[in-house]
Amino acid sequence: MFQKIKKGNKPDYILLTVILGLLIIGIVMVYSSSYVWAEYKYDDSMYYLKRQLLFAGAGVAAMFFIMRIPYNFWRKYAKLIMLCCFVLLFLVLIPGVGMVRGGAQSWIGVGAFSIQPSEFMKLGLIIFLAAYLSENQKFITSFKKGFFPSIILTFTAFGLIMLQPDLGTGMVLVMTCMVMIFVSGARLTHFFGLAAVGLAGFVFLIISAPYRISRITAFLNPWEDPLGDGFQIIQSLYAIGPGGLLGLGLGDSLQKYFYLPEPQTDFIFAILGEELGFIGGTFVIGLFFLLFWRGIRIALEAPDQFGRFLALGIVSMVAIQVMINISVVIGLIPVTGITLPFLSYGGSSLTLALCSVGILLNISINSKI
Repeated sequence: MFQKIKKGNKPDYILLTVILGLLIIGIVMVYSSSYVWAEYKYDDSMYYLKRQLLFAGAGVAAMFFIMRIPYNFWRKYAKLIMLCCFVLLFLVLIPGVGMVRGGAQSWIGVGAFSIQPSEFMKLGLIIFLAAYLSENQKFITSFKKGFFPSIILTFTAFGLIMLQPDLGTGMVLVMTCMVMIFVSGARLTHFFGLAAVGLAGFVFLIISAPYRISRITAFLNPWEDPLGDGFQIIQSLYAIGPGGLLGLGLGDSLQKYFYLPEPQTDFIFAILGEELGFIGGTFVIGLFFLLFWRGIRIALEAPDQFGRFLALGIVSMVAIQVMINISVVIGLIPVTGITLPFLSYGGSSLTLALCSVGILLNISINSKI
């Protein structure tokens, strides 16, 4: 089962260094951004830090474990993985089984420890789609034989995630799959038709839920309702603005003092910008660009089609999530509820991101970089 790493074939140490660097920055920023809330809510300023260290430790152990598993192992079990992910998505919708947090029934677990099935679905669908596209790429130009099956599977998963509801995770999943299908050689005419249907569906999703309309209006003019729907984005901008070039200093954020809700999760980049300034934010973004570059190189140099699609899917998932999160924080798009990979506090999101990187590192062992 495990792959013996030969002398000439080593994992991409640049990618590994970047991931560990982001993880360390994330742990520091989770503590810096959360200790005020943690002391208030749990009478323990290190509550979030201790849990993040636990998640990070488990995630890093899983990453190194998975790095030793030949990536083609996942191809053999792609259908079973996909089936398990769908079962979890159905289970989370059952009253009494799924846990409700922040208005979304997106977790399964006991007490404070839980998993988010939609995070598993993102990786599971990437694995399945990589296997499907590598085996059926010659049919991808055919709507019936290639394009439609991959699209219907993607939107079935999206529909189940939307029943929770979790638009942010659903968007990341769909956009990642669209990148994989596009690169596989699908026709642009099929994408144009899908875009028209998707736009109509997106408008329906927004109209059907009043809170989504509120998020759109808050995005267009957050100061119209500064204490309501516009509160988060205003407080996020108030954090980033004073940061200036060098920041207020690590630990010296003002917005984490009960102004910015849950600063250790979706808006951790705002606290980072306030404390470390433009230079600190640019450095983190630079690390993400380095991650994307190494990921794309691994995909291009992968030894087979499955490896190429799998690497592309993983790096696209991370890139899309980073772009959405930072765009929300700086006010470019409406609030979506997406964490920043490797930095934000969270169990399922952090662990699954590190597991995904473990697969990417194994592909790098077998590539020519």
